Amino acid sequence: MTVLHWATLSPFLIAILIPFLYKYVRKVHTGWFVLLLPLTLFIYFLSFLPSTREGNVIFEHLAWVPSLGINFNLYIDGLSLLFALLITGIGTLVVLYSIYYLSDIKEKLNNFYVYLLMFMGAMLGVVLSDNLIVIYVFWEVTSIASSLLISYWYGREKSIYGAQKSMFITVFGGLSMLGGFSILYVIAGTFSIRELIANADIVMASSLFLPAMILVLLGAFTKSAQFPFHIWLPDAMEAPTPVSAYLHSATMVKAGIYLVARLTGVFGGSPEWFWIITIAGLTTLTWGSISAVRQKDLKSILAFSTISQLGLIMSLLGVGSAAFYFQNGDNALYTTAILAAVFHLINHATFKGSLFMAVGIIDHETGTRDIRNLGGLMTIMPITATVSLVGLASMAGLPPFNGFLSKELFFTGMLNATEYGIFNLETIGYIIPIVAWVASVFTFLYCMIMFFRTFTGKFDGSKLKVDHVHEAPIGMLVSPVILGILVIFFGLFPNVLAYSLIEPAMAGILPGILNPGEFFNVHISHWHGFIPELFMTIGVIVLGALLYLTMSKWQKTAFYLGERDIFNYAYDYGYDGLIKGSQWITRIQMTGRLRDYFIYMCGFMILLIGYTLYKFDLPSLDSMELSPIDPFVWIVAIVFIGSVIAVPFINNRLGLIITTGVTGFIVALFFVVFRAPDLALTQLLVETVTVILFMLAFYHLPKLKKEKTSKGIHAIKLIISISFGVMVTVVSLSAFSMGSTAGFPSISEYFTEFSKELAGGYNIVNVILVDFRGLDTMLEILVVAIAVISIISLIKLRFKGSEDV
Repeated sequence: MTVLHWATLSPFLIAILIPFLYKYVRKVHTGWFVLLLPLTLFIYFLSFLPSTREGNVIFEHLAWVPSLGINFNLYIDGLSLLFALLITGIGTLVVLYSIYYLSDIKEKLNNFYVYLLMFMGAMLGVVLSDNLIVIYVFWEVTSIASSLLISYWYGREKSIYGAQKSMFITVFGGLSMLGGFSILYVIAGTFSIRELIANADIVMASSLFLPAMILVLLGAFTKSAQFPFHIWLPDAMEAPTPVSAYLHSATMVKAGIYLVARLTGVFGGSPEWFWIITIAGLTTLTWGSISAVRQKDLKSILAFSTISQLGLIMSLLGVGSAAFYFQNGDNALYTTAILAAVFHLINHATFKGSLFMAVGIIDHETGTRDIRNLGGLMTIMPITATVSLVGLASMAGLPPFNGFLSKELFFTGMLNATEYGIFNLETIGYIIPIVAWVASVFTFLYCMIMFFRTFTGKFDGSKLKVDHVHEAPIGMLVSPVILGILVIFFGLFPNVLAYSLIEPAMAGILPGILNPGEFFNVHISHWHGFIPELFMTIGVIVLGALLYLTMSKWQKTAFYLGERDIFNYAYDYGYDGLIKGSQWITRIQMTGRLRDYFIYMCGFMILLIGYTLYKFDLPSLDSMELSPIDPFVWIVAIVFIGSVIAVPFINNRLGLIITTGVTGFIVALFFVVFRAPDLALTQLLVETVTVILFMLAFYHLPKLKKEKTSKGIHAIKLIISISFGVMVTVVSLSAFSMGSTAGFPSISEYFTEFSKELAGGYNIVNVILVDFRGLDTMLEILVVAIAVISIISLIKLRFKGSEDV
């Protein structure tokens, strides 16, 4: 393993040590130990900046399951490095903030930091991996870790609800994404992202292109809270504020953004990719900004604003993907949207991270986040108010902050889309900048509501749950202040990022657009003259201010009073229906009778295999190819059939055991006849032990009473029994006939030829069990081991008197 591999996995390794540090080093806050890791990783990833700035790619190979095309390959280019720096940089500030936010006496810090490090490592794995299956593994770990963090305060019902919702929605998307990855492998024969990009023309020419794209986008949209999958994010705000600042503003929700950006090189240039992402992004942007206006809780406002901002970035990636249609990277008309997406990605992490931390401070010091109970905090908490003002002004798109610059570029990208001349943009494309402008008005409005309702006006401490409100301790202010300074710095000197982070990231999103040695022209400035973007910004400010000033006239309307997103009701009804449906199915299936279970299983297998044989044309059965059957075998077979038929007519338990034992011993005799002495010996031993144990156990049971069942049940059992026997016979003969007619060699020839060479054994049966079916055997051993441990546990519990006799 290389240093890059160890760096990626280091959060998981350090997480193992956290419980011990928490237990044995209680005098020191556990966060101080954790802080060293993201800070070290951030410095380590900074060392790659000079290389990615020159357009180089760092690739590290590690074989994992090469036979399946699954390798733990990592690579760093401008795009992955940007996300790695966000993950570790924001992670460092969040850990520092959490040291002062979470008490080392009241909180279970071992749980918190283990979950946080799990998430950090998983996110690094997602953005640095080249293999789609490896990305999926890390992707699902982010879902698990985030759900654990959301439910960190598991005593609260809302925390559990939010964690479950997050898990259900994101895991659903992850499974859909896995299906898309599998289809991509079928198309291109590789799980490597770099190879998929190199074979993008093959992917786009395939008839499976659209299903693969939709399934992948389901994963991206659920993770990045795109409409209508956005409903999990507001409920995730029940997590501690450090979690919200890290997962739900800077990292986890950006995983979907990363996936879309990374796979733009595979799907970009197609009208489906363009329209689906653009429409989803603009819809999310608009719905999120409108919903944020209706919220009364500061965290809820930030939650919906995050949804809105993620929609903004997603729409830019959709519009910018048209650059592949023209294959002209020098023309800023097609690449400005990608520039705006990357720049706003950075800006959003800075201003939204600082705002979440500021809200956490307000909640920590006042005991509430309800804007109806707040006001006048500017004089009491001046530093928090300043940080909030900077962050909100940036999010609203006011100069000279960094959000203003990326918002201007956003307007430019949306206006440029109307000039593409493709995908019918010359007509319906004019809706894009209009929708973007309307959503921006509401963005400006909720920023004003959040600031003025919280910090201005007269302070009324009677509405608060604490006796004395004061500014937060300096340790809690350091992280949000640093992010606030970055907001100002990147606003005043945006070109510091131009060729260090933004341009390399653009090259990662649009691979192959530029010729070798060329670079995107990235120059960001505050003044561009009297252009439409300037007037759009002025219009946003004027209309947003008017809406705020007239709030008294519309804040009592149903629109403003209805805080809860209407799509939550669809989720709740769907969840309740799923529970009731599963209970109904369980009542039907789980009757406690083996007879019913066998009916369900055998019936399903008959339908499935029968349909398969019908669908793929049952091969003709050629009896000429069958081996002759000796008279002795016929006699054994007749005895076997007779013993089987006799079982249903015996009413004595011991008689049943003896008869079924006879069938088992006859099977052993068949193994002897067909020259399988190992199997015969195993069958004899197992059958003997089974018969003896059953006789010992069943001897003490009461006499077997014949169960009264209807003639219909008897008919069903008879039909299923006969059908299952016929199915097994037909499948066996079909497999034999197919092998002889289609030229398929028997699998036994492979085992005979390679048992010694590949497994080093002469006993073919043992070699098959231990080597060729090694994974299956290992899992069988695992099941037996679990059963043994369970039995031992039950016995010990019973001996301790914890179970009633």
